[in-house]
Amino acid sequence: MALLNIGASNKDDAFYRYKMPRLVTKIEGRGNGIKTNIVNMVDVAKALARPPAYTTKYFGCELGAQSKFDEKTGTSIVNGAHDHGKLAALLEHFIKKYVQCYGCSNPETEILVSKAGMITLNCAACGYISNVDMRDKLTTFIVKNPPEQKKSGKDKKLRRAEKERLQEGELADEEMKKSKKEGSRKKKDEDKKAPKKKPGSDEEEEVSPVASQADDEEVAEDEDDVQWQADTSAEAAKQRMKEQLTSVTTEMVMLAEPEEDKPVDSPRVGVGGGNLHDKLVKDLKAKIASGCSAAEAASLVLNKPDPPLDVMVAYFQALFDGVSKDLFKEVKKSKEYLEVVVQDESCQKNLLVAMEVFASTGVDVSKQMLLVLKFLYDADVLEEEHILEWYSSKPSPLVGAKAENVKKAVEPFIQWLENAEAETETEDE
Repeated sequence: MALLNIGASNKDDAFYRYKMPRLVTKIEGRGNGIKTNIVNMVDVAKALARPPAYTTKYFGCELGAQSKFDEKTGTSIVNGAHDHGKLAALLEHFIKKYVQCYGCSNPETEILVSKAGMITLNCAACGYISNVDMRDKLTTFIVKNPPEQKKSGKDKKLRRAEKERLQEGELADEEMKKSKKEGSRKKKDEDKKAPKKKPGSDEEEEVSPVASQADDEEVAEDEDDVQWQADTSAEAAKQRMKEQLTSVTTEMVMLAEPEEDKPVDSPRVGVGGGNLHDKLVKDLKAKIASGCSAAEAASLVLNKPDPPLDVMVAYFQALFDGVSKDLFKEVKKSKEYLEVVVQDESCQKNLLVAMEVFASTGVDVSKQMLLVLKFLYDADVLEEEHILEWYSSKPSPLVGAKAENVKKAVEPFIQWLENAEAETETEDE
């Protein structure tokens, strides 16, 4: 198969290393059903490092015809009869707009779609970031179908190496403690077996100061290993008080019986207490009901003087209070309100806890947590690392006894994430 240099400006360069196969087209059908089949669209798109659906859609937009790319069969179809020269010229326009760097014309670029819906080309050669003209018809298709981003395995490998190093350190510490204990026991056994000094003997045993210091350290370590425990039950406390009081003062002291824990009226109490949580929810509800934009809501949430976790829990409840079976639909509608408040890693962790707290309010809500979590992950609101960290951590004290139901509901999604991570690391190796 003949190979061409990528980019019309480089067609005469015999030593140019970026190449692509020549476009092969075939006209099929007749009458109203006539269509043009780009036979090797998959190979061409692979050489350009772009999804074949992008090039197929670009041909359809520029020619004013319907176009379709079948992911399963790899077939690229454009309705109508179009000659090879016209399609090749359009492909050159596509390369200039969506492949080559605007600074150095190098085709080694990556398409990035920001959360604001802007498309840029990140050049791996010179580092230049090219802003794509958003007035082009293809940009709408790219924003709705962003390219899959390659996950770098460097950070994951570093985290895995760090975990292994910590585990090895803990094992080494345990072995060192065991060896010290065995050494001290052996020394005690030797001291017991050694002949005792006769009374009245004038011979004095010489003791090395270094050895005595080592003995003291071993004794101190043995004492550190001893765990002292005291009975803290109510009956034991009464008994100790009675023992310490005299017969005269015993009559003057009344031992109060502990009151049983009263159930809390509120179904869920905030981090700073029920009153604080209810007040935050009320304030945020009023602001959202007044028709404030997502940016105004983010400014209100991020600038509140209260603890960030309290505010995030109250914000999530204010957005979806009273929603149970339709939580997933409401989260999709309010994605923008969640996206703007996630500014850093701590915000992601607080949002996950807020979702866990909210989902623990009912069975219907906890069942939808899997869909909500998957949607926010696909929308780049939550990252894989923080989701796995939240799942493996202890449940928040705000959740209570229903924490297991929430994490059990999202277990299939967590397993999918872990399997995907393992497959990525295997490919990198």
